[in-house]
Amino acid sequence: MPILTATSDDRHTLVSHWASDALVVVCLCAAWCDTCNEFRATYGRIAQSRSGMLFVWVDIEDDSEVCGDIDVENFPTLAIYRGDTLLHFGVSTPHEGIVGRLVDEMHDRTQRATDAPMAVVELPLALKQGTSG
Repeated sequence: MPILTATSDDRHTLVSHWASDALVVVCLCAAWCDTCNEFRATYGRIAQSRSGMLFVWVDIEDDSEVCGDIDVENFPTLAIYRGDTLLHFGVSTPHEGIVGRLVDEMHDRTQRATDAPMAVVELPLALKQGTSG
């Protein structure tokens, strides 16, 4: 499956594939960020090699109605969920091997991430509805 975005064009696919047991990897980036633009192809390769997982690209400025108050300190920032449960939130080194290992490590993880901002915890609902809560 290709990388989905927070746009209304992808909303139906996003909602229909966001399952309670599926791993969902959300990359928070910005169009003006050179690192993000370079990382997008890498993110695509990671997504392509991991069937059964959902990969979403969210532009924190263009998709601000979905991101709400999420404070991104550096790019790329990843939020990884199992269904609607947040497993990981943090800045990542934009290298295929490092991000791939992180995603693979999260595959079997069930422990909820702690101390994450409420806007990140609620991001799945915002993405499915199209607005922040």
